[in-house]
Amino acid sequence: MSGHSGNSGNLMSGSATLHCPHGGRAFAASAPTAVSLDGLPVHTASDVFAVTGCTHTVDGVPRPCTTIRWSPHSDSMTVDGAPVLLDTTHAQCFGAGGLVPQGPPVVSVTQQGVVCR
Repeated sequence: MSGHSGNSGNLMSGSATLHCPHGGRAFAASAPTAVSLDGLPVHTASDVFAVTGCTHTVDGVPRPCTTIRWSPHSDSMTVDGAPVLLDTTHAQCFGAGGLVPQGPPVVSVTQQGVVCR
């Protein structure tokens, strides 16, 4: 890991619980990084996150969240060149069309004793 974090927060690893704002469950769908915390991979901005089980509708038509896009601070700590994700990293959930933000994800991180400042 290198650099420093532009904002404070708890490091996100595979132990984090992620949901879209409509209750769908989100998970990292990409290969894990080589860096782990308590045996679980540390999440970075290069990870692809998928959402399942979203119940969002617009005028009675299902418009479920399908992905999460993260926007880490420009001077964030990095792993293999990708900014690490903190529970405070800005993000938005998107539907299949990917053009309209559908709200920020809900992130719950179990405190592992690692806090980035």
